[in-house]
Amino acid sequence: MKASISIEDKKEFVRWLLNKHQMKIRESMWILNYIAGHDQIMKYVHFVDNAEGCPRGLVLTSLGVDDEPFRFFKGNIVTTDPEKAFHDIRLNWDEDIYIQLHFPEALTSPRYAFVREDNPFQELLITDKERKMAAQFLDTVVEHFSKEKLLQEIDEALDAHDEERFQILMEQFKQYS
Repeated sequence: MKASISIEDKKEFVRWLLNKHQMKIRESMWILNYIAGHDQIMKYVHFVDNAEGCPRGLVLTSLGVDDEPFRFFKGNIVTTDPEKAFHDIRLNWDEDIYIQLHFPEALTSPRYAFVREDNPFQELLITDKERKMAAQFLDTVVEHFSKEKLLQEIDEALDAHDEERFQILMEQFKQYS
């Protein structure tokens, strides 16, 4: 988790974004300009990779990206009407808002990476394939550790000239082969 991003850094990013990319609808630019012009609102702005699950979110898309131009949601209510979003932002300026941006090279942009934060409402989803890989990894590590421990015990039995213990441990070790 990275430290809190300053208001100035967020404002600078929005200025860069608006100078470099044209949003699909002009109202998106107006909303971003409005937000950037008000420090008390910008304090509650969080740029995230995925605004899904956030209590209040805004998804904005620039030209050159195949995605819907505008979406605002609050709770379970979703709208594509920028005016409703603007009024909600203006009236509820002291509530967190999570903004997801789609523009060319968004995920590789150092400027966007600098202001992006983790979505605290997003659940970590693990696929079955990842779960199986993790289980295999753990099995391998446990087997390796057990083998190493057994070899250490065999060495100790040899050092102690305990032939009976050595034979028992060697039988156990053969099971790993």
